[in-house]
Amino acid sequence: MSVSFAAVLLTAVISAGPGAAAPVRPFESPAALAPAGKIDELVFARLKKLGLEPSPLCSDAVFVRRVYLDVIGTLPTAAEAKEFLLDKTSDKRRALIDRLLQRNELADYWAMKWSDLLRIKAEFPINLWPNAAQAYYHWIRTSIRENKPFDRFARELLTSSGSNFRVPPVNFYRAIQSRQPAAIAQAVALAMMGTRAEKWPPERLAGMSAFFAKIGYKSTGEWKEEIVFFDPNATTAKEPAQGTGKDAPKVRAVPPAAVFPDGTAARIPPDRDPRELFADWLIDAKNPWFARNIVNRAWCWLDGRGIIQEVDDIRPDNPPSNPELLAYLEQELIASHYDLRHIYRLILNSKTYQLSSLARDTQPGAEANFASYPLRRLEAEVLIDAICQVTGTSEKYSSAIPEPYTFLPEGHRSIALPDGSITSPFLDEFGRPPRDTGLESERNNRISAAQRLNMLNSSHIQRKLEQGTRLQELLAARQGPRPLIETLYLTILSRYPTGAETQTALRYINNDKLARRQAVIDLAWALVNSAEFMYRH
Repeated sequence: MSVSFAAVLLTAVISAGPGAAAPVRPFESPAALAPAGKIDELVFARLKKLGLEPSPLCSDAVFVRRVYLDVIGTLPTAAEAKEFLLDKTSDKRRALIDRLLQRNELADYWAMKWSDLLRIKAEFPINLWPNAAQAYYHWIRTSIRENKPFDRFARELLTSSGSNFRVPPVNFYRAIQSRQPAAIAQAVALAMMGTRAEKWPPERLAGMSAFFAKIGYKSTGEWKEEIVFFDPNATTAKEPAQGTGKDAPKVRAVPPAAVFPDGTAARIPPDRDPRELFADWLIDAKNPWFARNIVNRAWCWLDGRGIIQEVDDIRPDNPPSNPELLAYLEQELIASHYDLRHIYRLILNSKTYQLSSLARDTQPGAEANFASYPLRRLEAEVLIDAICQVTGTSEKYSSAIPEPYTFLPEGHRSIALPDGSITSPFLDEFGRPPRDTGLESERNNRISAAQRLNMLNSSHIQRKLEQGTRLQELLAARQGPRPLIETLYLTILSRYPTGAETQTALRYINNDKLARRQAVIDLAWALVNSAEFMYRH
């Protein structure tokens, strides 16, 4: 690579990225900002009350890239981006949202998110083992693809019994590092209620733990297979003996008292699985935690920040930034019979979601009240998939331990990895979560110097650019310089280049001292290393 020319080109590209003072700003729309529904009315009213100015709407080019990444974790192709940008119909954003919500990649991407929270990992310290991890992942992915109502999903997750190989949701209990009822209760509270039960008063945690005190585990003749079941004879506490000697009464089991997290005592018949009573309480429409937790997570995953932040630390002294907005989304989830795609559609079609990432107001509270779309680095899996897509390459994934070994076919996308134990140096470097705790904070999307150097200098990325079939196809097409530059921008940044960018790229590509092939690779290298490519914006 001609480093000096590429460095100049990279500087020019980055200077036109989000937040820069470029003469032409391809990131904002001139359309008037007006509420498009209840979400916008609640958000804009809150901003007005606080004296905060919202950003303008994002441009079509920003929107098409943003919504593809947020809904299916995948970049639009150059043809898809171009088709959307040339579409002159007034409701094209709504139509695109509807199409994306039906794409198969949605199940891959959202299953990845839930696999992080539900700790799908074959190896230590989770030790699901590959057969069970694969079964668990495919159950989650199928549930998302079929748009299973979330209350039904949660109930199946908490109440299922059977083989961890044949009844996938029982792996929820096996993915928890401790089998003590208190540890299980904490995992349930974290995933389904968005709260950290280890911070509760001991008696409150003990009351919830009682619902998970009758879980039994039994091995089979199949290697690593285990049966998870309701065991009415299981005990977790002992009543101390009175007196001493041979005439002292024997120690007898004392079942802990079951109390729901809202303080209501439960009456559990001896032959009834307590998990079923807890699940019925959890998914009841009057429950103060369940719907709130899932709509808060959905808002965070789509709009970059929870209405309650952190999303898995819901507690009385961590209030929502917009209580009316959270209440409205809760009501919509319940009224739609827990249809998560209904919630996604409401959020995606809102003007709040479609705001520019170029903040107009930097006062305290602007970010927490959604005055602009927040910049976020692409997740490790999404980033490497995007690099593979624009270069026409793929990654190889396998896991040699534990047995049975796992090998994935060529072209398998990173967002669709079924097991957290299947990893790579790139995913490790770019913050893929270890899936040990179920906390959102396990994933680290903060950019680091090592990541910058990896993108700029690694032979891994350079080989993709130099040997990838996509760039070879562009060169073989023998397009003129302008169409070639346009195609590169649509492929990598999902937009047309500005006039200044076109002129910079033309001067570089038409340089007599540099071969056309090398110039195109250099341009692609510069675009892939831009903040505009590496960030959601």
